[in-house]
Amino acid sequence: MKRLILTIAVAVLSMTALQAQGWFRQPTPNDTLRSVVVLPDNSVVFQIYAPNAQRVSVSGDLPWDRPAIFTKEENGVWKGRIAKMDEGVFRYKFSVDGMSVYDPKAPNAGETSALLTVDKDSDSFFAMKNVPHGAVAERYYWSETLGSMRRLHVWTPAGYEKSSKKLPVLYLVHGGGDTDNSWPGVGAAGLILDNLMAEGKMEPMVVVMPNGTIEMPDGNFQGEVPIFAKDMITSIIPFIEDNYKVYTDQSHRAMAGLSMGGMETLEVTLNHPEMFSYVWVLSSSFAPGNKEVYEFERGRLKREAARYNKNFKELVFTQGGPSDIAYNNCKETLELFKAAGIKYEYHEVPGGHSWTAWRQNLYDLAQRLFK
Repeated sequence: MKRLILTIAVAVLSMTALQAQGWFRQPTPNDTLRSVVVLPDNSVVFQIYAPNAQRVSVSGDLPWDRPAIFTKEENGVWKGRIAKMDEGVFRYKFSVDGMSVYDPKAPNAGETSALLTVDKDSDSFFAMKNVPHGAVAERYYWSETLGSMRRLHVWTPAGYEKSSKKLPVLYLVHGGGDTDNSWPGVGAAGLILDNLMAEGKMEPMVVVMPNGTIEMPDGNFQGEVPIFAKDMITSIIPFIEDNYKVYTDQSHRAMAGLSMGGMETLEVTLNHPEMFSYVWVLSSSFAPGNKEVYEFERGRLKREAARYNKNFKELVFTQGGPSDIAYNNCKETLELFKAAGIKYEYHEVPGGHSWTAWRQNLYDLAQRLFK
């Protein structure tokens, strides 16, 4: 059966995702643009990068009697200001040469992307089927690391609410530029897990999908990796273990991440191997092109090889084949693990650096955990 999933999104791959795997392009003002800035007097500045546009406006639940007047700056950024707005929550959208444009720089921009699923017989492993369905909950927790509220999504299997049984936990991280909504959205994680449970192919577990994206003021995408890793240990895991019926020991804890999330997975698990038995790295590597990082990791892997071999029941690297933009970087990373004598598995699936591969990865790894 031939299957195809097409995802229409604001952006197929964000700049950070491409940079994370060694692809670079000429930066633009859009890379660090803040589309909405609330000033101390509650005036609001709207900004959008549209260098070829002739006219820009903004509309929505905004004061109709004092619209923002936009002017274009030399760098292609259009700016408009509304003075002293009342406190509240407001819907808004830009109009660029008469076309309505949802703010591509908004924190939830990726979550407004349209999704088109093409599945010939509607029986794929990610299809909506007539089976018992679990729940995907949106939860907020206080991050001690960032000093702010953060969001994550949690999948629990059908019947979890009525059960008193403790379950193991998989921490599943998205890629660069995406959010915690990506796995349950375009990743179809809930549907994949529901179907596997209904078919008796996986052990019951709780799957936590945290937000691995942290905006860095200097635009250094790699800087978010250690910050997220600290947040995982100090806030995310404690929040889950305080609020869900889960085991809290190493043998019942797993972590997996794709692309940037794979870098974050390596950062977390290599620093805390006694906390995880299962580690899956999807389409990722150590920091690409960073010789200093590679030399540090080369030394650490040699020093800690016995520790990693003792603690990791599964250490698996997988990619979407040679067309995966992480392919060469991952191969270089694996050479370091091999030279250090660390046991690992390596697999390839079709799909390149895309959700086609990562959905398949989740389908595969979920069937192997906690058995």
